Amino acid sequence: MVEFVDEHVELLEQFDCMATGSTGERLSEETELEVEQLNSGSHGGDMMIGAAVATDECDAVIFLRDPLTSQPHDPDITALLRVCDVHDVPFATNISSADAIIDYLSE
Repeated sequence: MVEFVDEHVELLEQFDCMATGSTGERLSEETELEVEQLNSGSHGGDMMIGAAVATDECDAVIFLRDPLTSQPHDPDITALLRVCDVHDVPFATNISSADAIIDYLSE
């Protein structure tokens, strides 16, 4: 995620960005992007992002994950995906779909 943000920081700076727990901390420390740090995903951070989606405060979600690794809070991630689908908000889980969101946001 850090490499992805570094590559697209000029565009992302135009948006209010948020991230869960350690991801938000790393992005704030290792990139020039200002990031609102939410709870960790396992402590409700995914649901906090979902609330932002549901209240039209979020234009897109980029949630890069390793599909070969089990996520302890997988039900929360599934719920976040569902709320994005309900509210027609783009949701990226890999670099290719994240790049597509960047293209969408840059229009």
